[in-house]
Amino acid sequence: MYPDLAGKRVAITGGASGIGFATASRFVQEGSRVALIDRDGAALERADLELSGAELLLEADVSAPEAVQSAFREIDARLGGVDILVSNAGISVRSGFSDITFEQWSKVLGVNLGGMFLCAREASKRMSTGGVILMTASTNGMEGHPFYADYNASKAGVILLAKTMALEFAPLIRVNSVSPGYVLTPMQRAEYTPEMLEKVNARIPFRRHADPSEVAALFAFLASDQASYITGANIPIDGGETAGLQ
Repeated sequence: MYPDLAGKRVAITGGASGIGFATASRFVQEGSRVALIDRDGAALERADLELSGAELLLEADVSAPEAVQSAFREIDARLGGVDILVSNAGISVRSGFSDITFEQWSKVLGVNLGGMFLCAREASKRMSTGGVILMTASTNGMEGHPFYADYNASKAGVILLAKTMALEFAPLIRVNSVSPGYVLTPMQRAEYTPEMLEKVNARIPFRRHADPSEVAALFAFLASDQASYITGANIPIDGGETAGLQ
């Protein structure tokens, strides 16, 4: 636990499920004032039932500038601003490169990279006395993975966006990206059969997917004063997946 996170105002995008929901749960446990942003209204309703302690749940599409601006205005009204942004919302579609339409490409890049830009821009405007911006990238942004060209490109962009922002905002605002490997989220379960999951597990040194709570723990550390000298970093959390060939 990190005592300095108590009372901090934390906005989490994609907060209604998967890594985002686990991260929201962790910050609530830390005593933070949590706002969840998600485009899925039904998922937000479920999150509201399952997570006691979140102060604000907002339905918004992070790829839409007006929706993002409106969400942050609501955070201003209810929380008085934001100290920490965990920009986590993302989508993926498993497709061969030749099957990716420009519409799909634009949608994936719009959410995964455009959404990061829009939310980080709004959050940074509200951090005149300091703050922390954390972005969910992926090991897919660090090395090639077949069938996810649009997703991979978007996550590589997130890593360099975070590094660039870290340089521009230092020392006032710390900016880092986190690159999960395989995490057992609803999105992962929807795209992979049990047989595919087992095949993936066999290639990971830890022989399993991460639990979302393990990624949430990393976000909590990076947001805390214990990480006060960490900025401009991309931190993989992947069970050894990117360490090299076994």
